[in-house]
Amino acid sequence: MNISQAAVQSGLPAKTLRYYEEIGLVQPARAAGNDYRDYSLVDVEHLRFLQRARAVGFSLEVCRELLDLYRDENRRCSQVKKLVLEKIEQVEAQLRELHALKSVLADMANGCAGDDSAECTIIETLAQPKSSLMPFMLVESSS
Repeated sequence: MNISQAAVQSGLPAKTLRYYEEIGLVQPARAAGNDYRDYSLVDVEHLRFLQRARAVGFSLEVCRELLDLYRDENRRCSQVKKLVLEKIEQVEAQLRELHALKSVLADMANGCAGDDSAECTIIETLAQPKSSLMPFMLVESSS
């Protein structure tokens, strides 16, 4: 099947399929004569697997490992469980960070009069180079 058919069947955009091919997650056959991608049912199965793995938050690197394990009939369940347990640890760390962030935001909101005056404790807090209210700096995730 062609890329648009594989995209529909897998639930992923064609752009994602091209990217997954570029980084070597899937390697569809190429049609003789025109070099069009020719996705097999197994390719689509792998794409669906990747879609589900991404949906639960696995990075592309871990998805690669999981897909390799999926393809390996000699895999050990312990290998897969280890990856899931590592992801749980990451999620727990993110939850701790989010709870801390929520606390900081609540403190900011609680310290603000919220009236029509120009003085705003939230703005003042954010303008301070080092605020005791904000003990950490957030950075954007790259995954």
